Amino acid sequence: MKNFVTLVGAPAVDEVVVVDPAWDAGAIAAACQAEGRRAVAIVLTHHHHDHLNAVEPLLATFDVPVYVQRAELAFAPEAFAGFRGSVRPVEPEAVLRLAGLDLKCLHTPGHTPGSQCLWCGSVLVSGDTLFVGACGRCDLPGGDSGQLYDSLHRVLARVPDEVELLPGHDYGEVPRTTLGRERARNPYLLEREREGFIALRSRPRSA
Repeated sequence: MKNFVTLVGAPAVDEVVVVDPAWDAGAIAAACQAEGRRAVAIVLTHHHHDHLNAVEPLLATFDVPVYVQRAELAFAPEAFAGFRGSVRPVEPEAVLRLAGLDLKCLHTPGHTPGSQCLWCGSVLVSGDTLFVGACGRCDLPGGDSGQLYDSLHRVLARVPDEVELLPGHDYGEVPRTTLGRERARNPYLLEREREGFIALRSRPRSA
């Protein structure tokens, strides 16, 4: 699936936030330990299995809260049933003060109703909302290309060009990039008209 699991934390602290833990909880825990850090929270960008299937085993190592957009909890409650007691609902635009950082939870529906991106100063962790050269698909349950247009062209429009984009999958020609580079080259960001975007997103693509 070429998933990225992202660890976020300020350089001066021994804490880290795990974003979208999937596939190998042992490797994620080992990465935290190799950095001399302990996980203090898990944040999920959305409910799809390939972004949360390591949550339960990871909670056996780190007993921490799991932050999810409230709209995602309402749409797919069954996805969180195995660790529901650890889940903390997040409101749009909420700021989580964790691991020495302020993580702004940007509600970016379109891929799913409760998809979110995490904006933390110089980085944006985008889950399946925005990829290098592409964007999230909208043909799965809860997907909506009109909402994704708004998320990309209105919500993420507030994020400066120099912010580094950390996507949820390694689908592009490079693993990471900047918002400015994507605005200059990504066809979904270059398409400024809503109807044109919807038509483009409706074409069969791998992303």
